[in-house]
Amino acid sequence: MLEGYRIEGRRAAEIAASVERAVGSGELEPGQLLPPMRELATDLGVNPNTVAAAYRVLRERGVIETAGRRGSRVRPRPATTGREFVRADVPAGVRNVASGNPDLALLPSLAKAFAAAGELADRDPVLYGDDPVEPELARIARNWLDADGVPEGPLAVASGSLDAIERVLAAHLKPGDTVAVEDPGWGSLLDLIPALGLRTVPVGVDDEGPLPDDVRRALDSGARALIVTDRVQNPTGAVVSATRARALRSTLRQHPDLLLIEDDHGHGIVDLPLHPLAGITRHWAFVRSVAKAYGPDLRLAVLTGDEVTVDRVRGRQRLGAGWVSRLVQRAVVRLWADGAVDPKVVAATYAGRRDLLIRALAERGVEAHGRSGLNVWIPVPDETGAVARLLHAGWAVAPGARFRTSSPPGIRVTTSTLGEEEAGPLADAVATAVGPGPTRSYM
Repeated sequence: MLEGYRIEGRRAAEIAASVERAVGSGELEPGQLLPPMRELATDLGVNPNTVAAAYRVLRERGVIETAGRRGSRVRPRPATTGREFVRADVPAGVRNVASGNPDLALLPSLAKAFAAAGELADRDPVLYGDDPVEPELARIARNWLDADGVPEGPLAVASGSLDAIERVLAAHLKPGDTVAVEDPGWGSLLDLIPALGLRTVPVGVDDEGPLPDDVRRALDSGARALIVTDRVQNPTGAVVSATRARALRSTLRQHPDLLLIEDDHGHGIVDLPLHPLAGITRHWAFVRSVAKAYGPDLRLAVLTGDEVTVDRVRGRQRLGAGWVSRLVQRAVVRLWADGAVDPKVVAATYAGRRDLLIRALAERGVEAHGRSGLNVWIPVPDETGAVARLLHAGWAVAPGARFRTSSPPGIRVTTSTLGEEEAGPLADAVATAVGPGPTRSYM
């Protein structure tokens, strides 16, 4: 079973260390089956409870995974090459509609905001031991959260949405736990979960958000956490509707111990209402970043949640980065105070560009989705072929493999900078590449 490697040790810690050393050296490979506990106990001359304790330590460290009667195996290695590298190179002369980036013309100038933040820092420098959250940032963010119906809770600041989500997952889960996540969904999140030693269970989505039946099955099967994108879902543009939110809340009430994480990274570029789910489960977190509306290099996200969750996040943060620079926080406050971004104008601009392409595709018999945000999701029968044919036609699109686990194939087109004169030619190229046909659901 172990192809010559002999596990050694008399105590649980020694047995666990023996396995971990072999995994680190490559003598035990990912997916390799370990001996049944009683068999190994007999071989080592120890009590089966000792081996059980060793396997438990290995599971908690993310070294092995156990699947009931199918036994224990060495876990697959965490992804070190992210889905961001699943892409087509963009040759010169090819229009790039794959990036997922906002329109630079709709982002505010940062110079005055950082100059003002720097002047304030000179007068009132932030020192070790000071509050990690800028008071004015907390006040403004809390007012917006209150207006959107997000429950009261303490605030923390993280370096973007993914940083916040990672910290919340680490605050509550242990390696081997299962996280229910949207499929198709955010590629970076799909990479992050296994990198933390966690398992992913996919939940289908439609234009109104996660499918209630899929969520129910995932939670009933033992998922410890659920991550929901409230608006501007990547890659589909889905928005959780009032009806869908009611259905999801009904399911969440049956699982009060679930960790619920909501991602509202589209705040500031979407004009559709928020229908939060937070507050039903004992532990929850709600995350808002400024990247889409104010610029990707502003690594800042506001996090609120129940007291235990936020306290754990802030406590762990103190032992690492310490805090997100108050200089950056003060610059963001200045941008907010100056009204540097008009959400209605930005949302309308992005909506107009999305809708233009979706209508053009519909006229050519091609299904597409994009209720909000920067992207349009197009189901395709042959993902690789569609990407290659579009590249040959002068358009670089994002392959759906970056965003999928078990959902059907598709491609993502970023419309954030799509010109009115480009919608027709792009729709022609897509229709030629994928071909019109019956509606293909991405669920």
